[in-house]
Amino acid sequence: MDRASPRSGIRRRLRLATALGALLVLLGTYGISTTAQADTAPADTSRADAAPGVNAIRVAEFPADCSYSHRLPDDPIIFPGLPGASHMHSFFGATVTNAFTTLPDLINSPTTCNPQVDVSSYWVPTLYRNNVAVEPVISTFYYLGEGVRSDVVARTEPIPQGLRIVAGNARATGPNDSIARWSCLHAGQVPPSKDFVNCPAGTMLESYLDFPQCWNGRDLDSPDHKSHMAYPVNQACPATHPVPVPKLRQVLRYPVSGDPAQFRLASGPGYTMHGDFFNAWPVAEMARRVNDCIRPVIKCGHDGRPL
Repeated sequence: MDRASPRSGIRRRLRLATALGALLVLLGTYGISTTAQADTAPADTSRADAAPGVNAIRVAEFPADCSYSHRLPDDPIIFPGLPGASHMHSFFGATVTNAFTTLPDLINSPTTCNPQVDVSSYWVPTLYRNNVAVEPVISTFYYLGEGVRSDVVARTEPIPQGLRIVAGNARATGPNDSIARWSCLHAGQVPPSKDFVNCPAGTMLESYLDFPQCWNGRDLDSPDHKSHMAYPVNQACPATHPVPVPKLRQVLRYPVSGDPAQFRLASGPGYTMHGDFFNAWPVAEMARRVNDCIRPVIKCGHDGRPL
């Protein structure tokens, strides 16, 4: 027994060494595995030093939701200083807008917009159902970088403060004279039209209108209120209007459906839908959103930050 004891001790030490070696191999494998997991994990964008826009949605956009404010037969772009000279308009955004409104009035106005920094004024002809005025329950104004080539988007300029833009044709005599689009919310089976559409019960009537996004670089308005702006041609701004600005898209959703014969606009049939925009965004805020959302093609929220 005495001669066997040293060999038994050696065997025990060998078994212990083998077990320790296996454990070290296991620990080493675990360390490599967790390091690899850490290297492939999504970036923590909550960290202050994380790269901005790592998980950004690649859409050049920032929105403003501006609820209905008031109605007046005024139009400070087409009929400035002439109260009652226009058909009835529904106003959104700045709450002070009337026939006499100027840029300083808007800059100092309360607003119905989210974000509240947007004190611009937006207005459209009032919609009537069986001669009763109906206002949108959802009114969103999207600022977009689309409809032009990517290199044009990359050099988009901020919309200048005080710029006035009119889109659509209040005097249209038929659908061919119109750029308006009507559709139904949650009823994609109903084809869009330039005139009112018959939306199923439980859905809402929608209006879409795109404003021109090419500016002549000089004038904040023009005698016909349109010629200082232009739509892109072949995905670029024409030489006469070389400055690309964000495209304004007006989306209105009305809580009505059914027979289109019961609807009219203050300006006439659905194809006379038009929109007016008087820009009063703070200069620095508009510039920041163009720089952070439009040019890099990033989808931003109401705060102008990437979603």
